[in-house]
Amino acid sequence: MGRLDGKVALITGAARGQGKEHALTFAREGADLVLIDVPQPVDDVQYELGTVDELAAVAAEIRDLGRKVIEGPADVRNQEQLDSVVSQAVAEFGAIDICVANAGVWTIGKYWEMPDSQWSDMLEINLSGVWRTAKAVTPTMIDGGGGSIILTASIAAFEGNYDYAHYGAAKAGVIGLTKSIALEAGPFNIRCNAICPGVIDTPMNQWQGAYDMFAGAPGGTPEDRVRNAKHWSILKGRGLLPPSAVSGAALWLASDESADVSGIAVPVDGGHRVLPGYNHAPFLD
Repeated sequence: MGRLDGKVALITGAARGQGKEHALTFAREGADLVLIDVPQPVDDVQYELGTVDELAAVAAEIRDLGRKVIEGPADVRNQEQLDSVVSQAVAEFGAIDICVANAGVWTIGKYWEMPDSQWSDMLEINLSGVWRTAKAVTPTMIDGGGGSIILTASIAAFEGNYDYAHYGAAKAGVIGLTKSIALEAGPFNIRCNAICPGVIDTPMNQWQGAYDMFAGAPGGTPEDRVRNAKHWSILKGRGLLPPSAVSGAALWLASDESADVSGIAVPVDGGHRVLPGYNHAPFLD
């Protein structure tokens, strides 16, 4: 028996990275899946986002595991598109028991230099998109007698973020949203929790701006990314964590093993939060 037998799970950002890993993990544990990802590029994002073809490939892997699946290209900035996929899922599966609001982007820029559009896009996707996703699934969860909503925040929610203040602000907002959803939806037996990944090995940090950040100077390389990621953890041998590390936490929050858990934020960061910190550029005079 699987830990999610008989459950239906909706996952956004499911074409690649953490979302793909969540989908395959849930399918292996017996869930049927509703997969969502954005069908077009996003301004200011300098790495490739998931594509319709990649989303279809994930769906095919899930069918090979013997599970049912719906894939719906949709933008979390558009409530009508999300609602349409949810309606299709309810019509086919009868209910949605689990929701992982995972879709997100990461860009870089000084807070005083970035244009309004870069700030707005970040909050629209990483915060408002999370709210829209939860909003879309809550009515069917109420009708079904409960459910588990899992929001993807970040370890960035708990600390200052050099060159990505907008990302940290959005993810801190997700933590606040998690607590509020848990409070409002709890009387309907709907749990809401957040996952806070650290540095995960996904396409989000595989582009030149990310390489430069890991190197601490322009001209960074993929090797800098791999080597310097180890400074983010206190656990032996950890650097870039695999997406499966986050999926393990998501599976626990989705399953009945966490039936009495709601309103928390779970760090998956190799112990990063207990590090004392490091000033990369101290003023000595």
